[in-house]
Amino acid sequence: MVISRIDLRGQVLAARSLREVLPRAEFDLDAALSAVRPICDDVHHRGAEALRDLGERFDGVRPLRLRVPAEVLKNALDVLDPDVRAALQETIRRVRIVHQDQRRSDTTTHVVPGGVVVERWLPVDRVGLYVPGGVAVYPSSVVMNVVPAQIAGVPSVAVASPPQKDNTEVFAGYPHPTILAACELLGIDEVYAVGGAQAIAMFAYGASETGIDGAPNAGAVVCEPVNLVTGPGNIYVAAAKRLLKGLIGIDAEAGPTEIVVLADDSADPEHVAADLISQAEHDVLAASVLVTDSEDLALRVEVALARRSAATKHTERVTVALAGRQSGVVLVDDLEAGITVVNAYAPEHLEIQTRDARGVALRIRNAGAIFVGAFAPVSLGDYCAGSNHVLPTGGCACHSSGLSVQSFLRGIHVVEYTQEALRDVAHHIITLAGAEDLPAHGQAITSRFGDVG
Repeated sequence: MVISRIDLRGQVLAARSLREVLPRAEFDLDAALSAVRPICDDVHHRGAEALRDLGERFDGVRPLRLRVPAEVLKNALDVLDPDVRAALQETIRRVRIVHQDQRRSDTTTHVVPGGVVVERWLPVDRVGLYVPGGVAVYPSSVVMNVVPAQIAGVPSVAVASPPQKDNTEVFAGYPHPTILAACELLGIDEVYAVGGAQAIAMFAYGASETGIDGAPNAGAVVCEPVNLVTGPGNIYVAAAKRLLKGLIGIDAEAGPTEIVVLADDSADPEHVAADLISQAEHDVLAASVLVTDSEDLALRVEVALARRSAATKHTERVTVALAGRQSGVVLVDDLEAGITVVNAYAPEHLEIQTRDARGVALRIRNAGAIFVGAFAPVSLGDYCAGSNHVLPTGGCACHSSGLSVQSFLRGIHVVEYTQEALRDVAHHIITLAGAEDLPAHGQAITSRFGDVG
């Protein structure tokens, strides 16, 4: 059998028990922390030289220049396939349309006469955007990270992506030229040939050329530290984010990609199988899950999976992902039970291929993104829907959102009260300060008005 079955028919679908039986990839960040800690420490202490050494060690190529020169970025765009360029430009256009509507406006609230609270929405000063480049190359991730940061108004944006050992001579030691071209299209001129955990460390600590005395700040600055790091990556990138969180803000600790298809007997099994395979080709840990109340559909999807997985380009990767414990066909009693299972799983991507798919979609509470009907496959969202494809994984969609303009903004309350407005509430402040045994809080009020009756 290409994919395993989990039969939940006739069972009580309690949240705790569902967590134990639903398929999920093993993704042990704690174990990866021990591997990334010395990498991050090395970057912290040796700066640019450590980054070059680590590029040679992990990517098989030693970058001569960590920051990609402007002429290399321009050249990458000049030689980009015209069809790829047109596709990227259309993706950028659509993503901008959707994300423009996410920009928040400042609000002013008059709490009482003379008492005003303004909430201002300000972008972070500097962000580091990570674009993976290991098993596959993702210029679309450049778009998904850069566009919302630009719309948010972030003044300083840097991108890091692994150097590629198989690049042609003109791009030797730099990230994949399609990624460079996407950066050039978006006007990003600060791009680094740095991948993995070391890229996250570079963003967190900054990096300088090591001087004669070995001090990391003795030489020229290669990369200034950032305030926020976003973008997907492998388990070591996620572990570095966890390790350095606090020193930097992060979007999420992204795990392997996930697709869940909720389908009834009206679904086309060829569509379902094709969509499950589309995510399985990302990674051997990718999760592809069908939830259905139709045993006939399940059987027909399994047959289609066997045929299609054998014929697809990345057969070995797909086959391993589909056969893994993270993938499966989940049989349920009815659509109601299917909705319960989906909400418990909280998938990164959810396709709904049922009768009244829109109505079913409105009943889903936990998902990174929902794709409604037979003609909204996840592939559409990966590229050209206009939505963002940087989404919460590993069940985090029950409490977290995908990347958006809001990810790059901070809300700051500005409080302004007149003397009379403060006097009117002074006794409440003093009372609460006493209740919490914080008398100095109350004295900050009485110092202005004396004893308040």
